[in-house]
Parts: sequence; C-alpha cells; structure tokens
Amino acid sequence: MGRLGACAWCPGRPAGVRAVPRRRLLGARRILGAVVLLALASGGLLPGPAAAQTAAGSAESQPARFGFGRPAAPEEIAAWDLDVRPDGAGLPAGEGTAASGAPIYAAQCAACHGPNGEGGIADRLVGYDPASTPPFGPRYEAWRGDGADVRFSVGNYWPYATTLYDYILRAMPSASPGSLAPDEVYGLVAWILAENGIIGRDAVMNASTLPAVEMPARDIFVPQER
Repeated sequence: MGRLGACAWCPGRPAGVRAVPRRRLLGARRILGAVVLLALASGGLLPGPAAAQTAAGSAESQPARFGFGRPAAPEEIAAWDLDVRPDGAGLPAGEGTAASGAPIYAAQCAACHGPNGEGGIADRLVGYDPASTPPFGPRYEAWRGDGADVRFSVGNYWPYATTLYDYILRAMPSASPGSLAPDEVYGLVAWILAENGIIGRDAVMNASTLPAVEMPARDIFVPQER
C-alpha cells in the first residue's frame, strides 16, 4: 500500500484509495434516476399520458364559476380604494391631537407596539434621538462602523408624516384594518409624532397641517445605484 496523503481532487481521501471516475458516477446517477421514475409511474404516483389527458379534459369541463363568492359592492371597493400621497393628496376631512389619540392608541395599538410605542411583538414606533439618526443608503454602513444596528422607528426612519396616516388608515389595527374613522387616525398620527418629539402635544393634525410636518428623516434618504 502506498504512502497516505490527500487526493488531488478529493480532499480527505487517502492517496492509496482509488476514486471512482466522475463520468461513471454521473452515469450511475442517471440510471438510478430513471429507475426511480419508472417505479413511481408503475405505482401510480406519477401521471402517465392517459392521466394527463384526463386532467386536461376535466380542466376544460370546469365551470366558469364555482358557486361561492360574490362581486364586491361599490361601497366595499371604496373602503379599500384609499391612498394618501406625500404631498397630502387623499387626506380626508377631520382632525386629531395627541390627547385625542392617546386612548385610541392604548385600546388599539399598545398590545402590539408597546404601551409607549417602544415596540413589542410589532415594530417600534417611538424613539427619535437627533444625535443617533443615521444616514441611509450606501452611507449607513460607514456611519455605523462596528456598532449595533439602529433600532428604527417612525421618528428616525419615516420620511413623510402623511405616509403614517396612509398606513394606519388602510392596515391598522391588524385585526380589523380600515375600521378607524378619520378623526381617530389623525389622533393616532398626532400621538405618535408627539411622542417622537416631532410636533407639540397641542398640535392639531388635519389635511392642511399634516403635510407640512417635516420628518427628521426627510433629507437623509439618498439614491442608491445598483
């Protein structure tokens, strides 16, 4: 038996042990695969030509409707066909303050987002510190260095306050999205912005004042070429 050593193309194989040529391994795999397919087909686990034709025929004979569901009513579509743009287009009438939003937050949001917006089973909403607000895009990694990732919140991440209204209006609370009235949404937005120190607690949020709110992250998003 020859001297033991590493095989040139099989790391860890002793030099004295003969390796099976690669082409034989590939050929054996192809044969094994064909045998497995034949076995599955013979056992009825794979559809043959007749089964495929039967499936195609049954698909052609299926009815256009399956007897369940109904067309959405116009008012149902209108309840979901909502969007608020960064410039405030789409904001409804109504208003709210941090004081009016606080009890709504406690009842509808705190269970997931934490009593003070600090996060729980859902995302953190509050936590804006001007000194630790990072840049985004290619500059973020250089800014962070070896430190921990930033815990993003509405205060240090969202560039538009109107997006906050849009998201809450259509997606929250998660158990019954779209169930909040405009005044309730305005109140929640005001509470979250006030908790982040972005607006005063007496500030009234409505279709005119909300688009004018300057979010801290407005100018730190930068384009990233890919």
